[in-house]
Amino acid sequence: MNGLSKVRLAQAPTMASAHLAVQTSGEGFFEITGEVARFLESVDARDGLVLLFLRHTSASLVIQENADADVRVDLATALDRLAPADAGWIHDTEGADDMPAHIKSMLDGVCLHVPVNGGKMALGTWQGIYVAEHRQRPHQREVVLQFLGRRGRD
Repeated sequence: MNGLSKVRLAQAPTMASAHLAVQTSGEGFFEITGEVARFLESVDARDGLVLLFLRHTSASLVIQENADADVRVDLATALDRLAPADAGWIHDTEGADDMPAHIKSMLDGVCLHVPVNGGKMALGTWQGIYVAEHRQRPHQREVVLQFLGRRGRD
């Protein structure tokens, strides 16, 4: 097997779910890594997957650098260049930022899955989980969290 480490098999007898409310203050990135970690602690997660699903079409979920805030500023700038508010969009029901927000959500996506090993997310050193708000006004966003795997007492 070319470079593949030893494969471990395990049953996944547990599924736990919760909903996370995230209040945004307008366009930007809002870190939820700590809340996801607390969810995993609360269900005594050991090994498996944590699944995240954002129940909106004008915001998204991303894993990005959490060390330098300039990265998130530059990412927002890049998204604005890809989907500018002044591009003559037909759909503007909720304002000029409505259609660009849908495009940015489509580019980033609304689902993530992160491996869980030994009760901790297997994120890289500089990775954090964010709700990316693509609207200019504040919104309350809802993230569905699910853990699939083995708990500490299983």
